[in-house]
Amino acid sequence: MEKTYKFLKLLIWVLAFAVVIAGAYLLYNNLSGQVSLGGIATVPAATEASTVPQDPAAETEAQGSLAPDFTVYDFDGIAHRLSDFRGKPVILNFWASWCGPCVSEMPEFQKFYEAYGEQIHFVLVNLTDGHQETVASASEFLTKQGYTMPVYYDTDIDAAMQYGVSAVPVSYFIDAEGYFVAWAQGALSEDMLQQGVDLLLA
Repeated sequence: MEKTYKFLKLLIWVLAFAVVIAGAYLLYNNLSGQVSLGGIATVPAATEASTVPQDPAAETEAQGSLAPDFTVYDFDGIAHRLSDFRGKPVILNFWASWCGPCVSEMPEFQKFYEAYGEQIHFVLVNLTDGHQETVASASEFLTKQGYTMPVYYDTDIDAAMQYGVSAVPVSYFIDAEGYFVAWAQGALSEDMLQQGVDLLLA
């Protein structure tokens, strides 16, 4: 009985990992029509597409893509959906406190949040798997560093699954209507973050 339970648990983790990898592959292909701007990759202008295209060849027809919706939670456990933030541009960032590159870009995010927080929603999504990262460990890190930008916890792994997040940090720049404008894999420098902000506020 115990062997069966362990096998089922392992099978569930393997399937979940496969879904994440598949999602990352699809998202990479869907954003493959990008143009590099020194680390920030732009996405073609938005149309009425309601989901990220799954066929890379359809990118030129669909042109922009509506950012997939997801549910995350604030420190108090209140649910928030990405679509709740429509009406203003969004900078969506996936991070974890155990991730060195994530930690290195956090001061820039704090600085830009203080400068542009009235014009842009900052949605920093913590990969809260309950093991390597918990709400307690992530919030302790934020408190120690004195960060005040909005952080949300992906305790259901909904956001990571929707975006196929297999490596962090990764950031997405989304316009006020909810369409991708640009994205970047890896830690953002001040110049790269400014490029993304300029695209959102152009």
